Amino acid sequence: MSAEVEPEVPSLHFRSRTLFLYITAGALLLIGIALRNPVPLFLALPLLLAPIAAGLTHPRRGSFSARLAWREEGSGLEVRLDGSLTLDPGLSAQDLEVDYARPALLSQQSAPTESRHAERLEFVLNWRAPHPCLVTVAPPSAVWSDALGLAERHLSVEGTELRIARFPPELTRLGTVRLRRTIVLPGEIRSRAAGRAGEFFSVREAGSTDTPRQINWRASARAGRLLANDFFLERTGDILLILDLRPTALGPELDQALLSISAAAAFGMAQAFLRRKARVGLGMFGEFLEAIRLGSGRIQSFQIRQSLLEARLTNSPGPSERLAVALPRYFPPGVNTVIFSSMNDESAQLLLPYLRRRGFPLLVVSPSPLPLLVSPPERASPDDQLANRLLELIRRRTLQAVWEEAPVIDWRDYWSLEPFVRLLSSPPRNRSAA
Repeated sequence: MSAEVEPEVPSLHFRSRTLFLYITAGALLLIGIALRNPVPLFLALPLLLAPIAAGLTHPRRGSFSARLAWREEGSGLEVRLDGSLTLDPGLSAQDLEVDYARPALLSQQSAPTESRHAERLEFVLNWRAPHPCLVTVAPPSAVWSDALGLAERHLSVEGTELRIARFPPELTRLGTVRLRRTIVLPGEIRSRAAGRAGEFFSVREAGSTDTPRQINWRASARAGRLLANDFFLERTGDILLILDLRPTALGPELDQALLSISAAAAFGMAQAFLRRKARVGLGMFGEFLEAIRLGSGRIQSFQIRQSLLEARLTNSPGPSERLAVALPRYFPPGVNTVIFSSMNDESAQLLLPYLRRRGFPLLVVSPSPLPLLVSPPERASPDDQLANRLLELIRRRTLQAVWEEAPVIDWRDYWSLEPFVRLLSSPPRNRSAA
């Protein structure tokens, strides 16, 4: 039998101020000896004993760990995290220094609020999401320190990460969109779900979100209360989401910001369709294609979320032809395809004709870099206004070239994708007119 390995106990460390105390005490000792004066010697004595006392006052029994329990609250731009740290017996929350790891995509709205009890520390974090994002928040780090702040010891925080997703609210309505099925497997049964249209299923109590068209007025008159109809819906279909991870002339900082916004929108779309039993695939093209094949269910949702969380710009961009050649290996031609790209470079625009010739019907969601580049009108100088106008004209010309190959959404208001929802919800024969 193998012996159990005990967890490593973090050791006690002295801070840099301890060295400063020893240097000061040594200087006082030299001055006292040189002047033959006992006063500097008496002043040096507490400075020499303070670090020793700090090392003796730290708890020696029990383990240095804390159990984390936290949750995310808030909606839209507001991100609120409520949590608590429960300490081991013998530790006091008054002696803790807690550092909260805030992701770079979130901004701090106010200072953390803490409430310290005997062996428990409660905290509230008020952050803000300026743009749609999909981020992971690591557990906070905690350090025990003595009253003088000379010695410290790290605590092992037992807790899980929090994943925060903020995307445009219109994406929750995408479940009503009918998607075309591209593969019919032998013996396959199309899943059915209750919804607002289709084959009649049952009568139920009306809710606040039911429209007058859903109310069964005859049944409501007989029952004396509002009743609504439920219907059976066919909700299977396929959709492919593609993220362009190649750098552009905008620069790595702006490219990464636009990529994070696109990843959040892709996650919101995937969640909306997966809830309706549709099959969702994901492709991320940098140097090569990284693909998650069409699928549904919780495992598919987890894989898509993990891939989007790990999406980063590539340093070696691949040619557009490579994506067109690799994509049919993982996905069947004819699947509804949504591409997320700023379309700022010619290489990104070349993706469209190559994929269209391979049989992939395309719809482009292009997050515009202008909201991150253009100065606000109230603070724009005449030179800034001229530069903003030139950027607008360049952007308009770029999207006109994209429209020749596929419908494109000029995504400027990052918190709204209403044009995309309308375009995807329109019948296929009317999408060109939209």
